[in-house]
Amino acid sequence: MKGIDAPELKQTCGAAARPCGQEARQSLIRLIGGRDVRCSEEGRDRYDRVLAICLSGETELNRSMVGTGQAVSYGDYGGAEMEARAKSLGLWKGDFERPSDWRRRNQEVVDDFDQPDDAATTPLDRLWNWFVTMMGGTR
Repeated sequence: MKGIDAPELKQTCGAAARPCGQEARQSLIRLIGGRDVRCSEEGRDRYDRVLAICLSGETELNRSMVGTGQAVSYGDYGGAEMEARAKSLGLWKGDFERPSDWRRRNQEVVDDFDQPDDAATTPLDRLWNWFVTMMGGTR
């Protein structure tokens, strides 16, 4: 998703090892709310991955993920990140490692997760996998 970076599913945050990757996933599911998701391509990154702005109903998922503190701004949505920080929402309620730094340090965990069981994958899981891929995972 263009302009944001979210925790990996297996990422934990803070000394209490809060499951912030799972929290981000659940937040995205709530934001989608069972509605259709529409994404519009806004270019490609340096790895030739599609960058997209995604909507569910009238909710812009990119902005909302940052605004609820479930993702950090990555070139866009700085105002939404500042609000989430000020309100100590999501990632900002404690210590956390930036998702890009976590991925670099935990590449083997990311690689293990990249082998999904397609038979057990729901549409929301597929959307989350796409989201993780857009955030820098390797699928």
